[in-house]
Amino acid sequence: MEYLHRGTEEHFQQPSLLCSLMIRKPFLFLFNQPPGGPGPAQLSPSLAAMSLQSSTPEALRVVNLLQERNLLPPTPVPAPTPCLPQDLQKINCNPEVFRCTLTSIPQTQSLLNKAKMPLGLLLHPFKDLSQLPVVTSSTIVRCRSCRTYINPFVSFLDQRRWKCNLCYRVNDVPEEFMYNPVSRSYGEPHKRPEVQNATIEFIAPSEYMLRPPQPAVYLFVLDVSHNAVETGYLNVFCQSLLDNINALPGDSRTKVGFITFDSTIHFYNLQEGLSQPQMLIVSDIEDIFLPTPDSLLVNLNECKELVQDLLKSLPTLFGKTMETQSALGSALQAAFKLLSPTGGRMSVFQTQLPNLGVGALQSREDPNQRASAKDIQHLSPATDFYKKLALDCSGQQVAVDLFLLSAQYCDLASLGCISRYSAGSVYYYPSYHHQHSPAQVERFQKDLKRYLTRKIGFEAVMRIRCTKGLSIHTFHGNFFVRSTDLLSLPNVNPDAGFAVQMSIEDNLDDMQVVSFQAALLYTSSKGERRIRVHTLCLPVVSSLSDIFSGADVQAMTGLLACMAVDRSVTASLSDARDAMTNAAIDSLTSYRQSVLTIQQPGLLAPACLRLFPLYILALLKQKAFRTGTSTRLDDRVFAMCQLKYQPLFYAMLMIHPALYRVDDLTDEGALNINERTIPQPRVLQLSVEKLSREGAFLMDTGTVMYLWIGRNCHPNFLTQVLGVPNYAAVPENLYLLPELDTAESQRTRAFVGWLRDQRPFYPSLHVIRDESQLKANFMQNMIEDRTASALSYYEFLLHLQQQISK
Repeated sequence: MEYLHRGTEEHFQQPSLLCSLMIRKPFLFLFNQPPGGPGPAQLSPSLAAMSLQSSTPEALRVVNLLQERNLLPPTPVPAPTPCLPQDLQKINCNPEVFRCTLTSIPQTQSLLNKAKMPLGLLLHPFKDLSQLPVVTSSTIVRCRSCRTYINPFVSFLDQRRWKCNLCYRVNDVPEEFMYNPVSRSYGEPHKRPEVQNATIEFIAPSEYMLRPPQPAVYLFVLDVSHNAVETGYLNVFCQSLLDNINALPGDSRTKVGFITFDSTIHFYNLQEGLSQPQMLIVSDIEDIFLPTPDSLLVNLNECKELVQDLLKSLPTLFGKTMETQSALGSALQAAFKLLSPTGGRMSVFQTQLPNLGVGALQSREDPNQRASAKDIQHLSPATDFYKKLALDCSGQQVAVDLFLLSAQYCDLASLGCISRYSAGSVYYYPSYHHQHSPAQVERFQKDLKRYLTRKIGFEAVMRIRCTKGLSIHTFHGNFFVRSTDLLSLPNVNPDAGFAVQMSIEDNLDDMQVVSFQAALLYTSSKGERRIRVHTLCLPVVSSLSDIFSGADVQAMTGLLACMAVDRSVTASLSDARDAMTNAAIDSLTSYRQSVLTIQQPGLLAPACLRLFPLYILALLKQKAFRTGTSTRLDDRVFAMCQLKYQPLFYAMLMIHPALYRVDDLTDEGALNINERTIPQPRVLQLSVEKLSREGAFLMDTGTVMYLWIGRNCHPNFLTQVLGVPNYAAVPENLYLLPELDTAESQRTRAFVGWLRDQRPFYPSLHVIRDESQLKANFMQNMIEDRTASALSYYEFLLHLQQQISK
């Protein structure tokens, strides 16, 4: 193993240098050809001759957007299929895990520039998968030159040599790799699981680690000020942790600890042998004295009863507090000191603006400026304290997850840095209150259960590699960039997404396909060092029409949203809005000038881009980017966080919600899942035109669902689904559908439940009438309609046409 220390993921990761090396994954071979067949760099002319235009004519069908109003497909928009030979397409990476904005890669950067479309990747690398091949192997085969893991898109020159699909180096096949553990046969390396699956996971052998993998360590940092106690969140948190304590991911080494804070910091001694937990109060928040760490972070299995006792007593312990100050910064510093020796997950619950000690903040929001300002101030942090602390945390393998539960301004632009740069998550529950917002309480409970019990990876790094000639230049998501292509992820969770902007550095004209590979090295909660590898293969094309026909309109929208968030913070919101509008203008101008053979009047788009202007308008009206509305600053910043952090599938629902009519659900075309019948109503355009006072309509915005009841809604729906005799009897704050023993009730609840099951977080449901306060929120998502400050879809199309024809 003389090559073990060459540029590997572990080279940057002290805990397990060896482990990362081993992780070059084997994958399926190109055409299932016999040894000696051509590799991706020199495929037969049949692939080169495959005209994308002829094989996917629908993608390039000319659409006049000003004339075709019903562009939305009746079902969710699928990811386009790259135009590859069937053998390759069958084994390519699942687009829910790994997809590219262009499923046909231009040969040159100048050709990409001419197409005027963004090139980038969107990843969901740690997604919960129902089928994941896991390989235990003492030999993890990787390219000796560029360290790519062997994968389905390499080529075998013969049984003893394989050619890398990223750098084209010829490598020897190790002797151990000649044996196939699945078929138990010898001499067919191209049939190994590593070479048959575009997504695979390795368990790295123990000799590949420089130190034992870290245990699962969970530290909870809880705001217990008067404001916090008033919200009632502490009761919910303590009960949720009590209910799920046996489901926390981990093994016999799992550790937990608790810190509470107001104007002082409180530690809890939970050492085995004590009759009850001991609280230690530290009032000097400037220079925090840390009691014995071993008594504060304890083995969960050995001290479970004490932990349970603490959780039962915490809500009453501070029940009568009148302490209003919040020394969050000092509490975070103390928590960092406590977790530094091991690494782990810090879960922070905060209900107000920190106003004492380091990291104290002042309100920067002026509601009077909010409504009319074209440019929004204070999107960047007020202090670098939280970013610096996050980078320190990242260096010690600590990720910080932030739960904000507040009715007041909390400066999420500053506080969010603690999670962004430590690879944590941000959860936000505006106006949370245990009595006044039951829907928020329900969402918090469900989110908390998922958060406490979901899979977790510790001390992780992710590297993205691509075929020679392509390069990465910007990452989006929550992480710290440790080198040009290596992301530091102290924790990785299955709900985190990432985006990457790419460029073409060298011409790809001698290649017919290129590949991208993401390798995620992490420690499982059971203490295993694992590597998950995803490989994506795409064709290289030389014509603009082929580039356009391979455009993935949703991936483009997701990447542009990430870029616009950055532009809003570094430049201005109006710059970001202009850039998004220009993205639509530029791509349609390029299509009109360089691809269309016959010029005709109207706003013309290829069918594959027909939804692009609609999605751009949706972004302009999205909470993150809209102007002229009374959007609260924290709400706006949280929307920006979500656009950068959420996997594409969830982000698209935020950008362009799905609207369904649900008062006439039938079993026609329904899905049958686990003996449940799930109705499949068609997706409707987001316009008031599609609403009817006689109907009921469900809008799914990702994190929230609205069930709008028309004033003249059919009594059958009201009685059979809502259990009320008439419209006037619909409760004002209904957020749960009653479980009635009627076919209509079962269908409606089955459909809502199915939508919820498709995402890891829990969207709350609000039943709204014409008089409801939340009606404005529902109507704000009617993207195709005009608002006081934004164009209608038709007006936006006219604006685009005017700019294109200049």
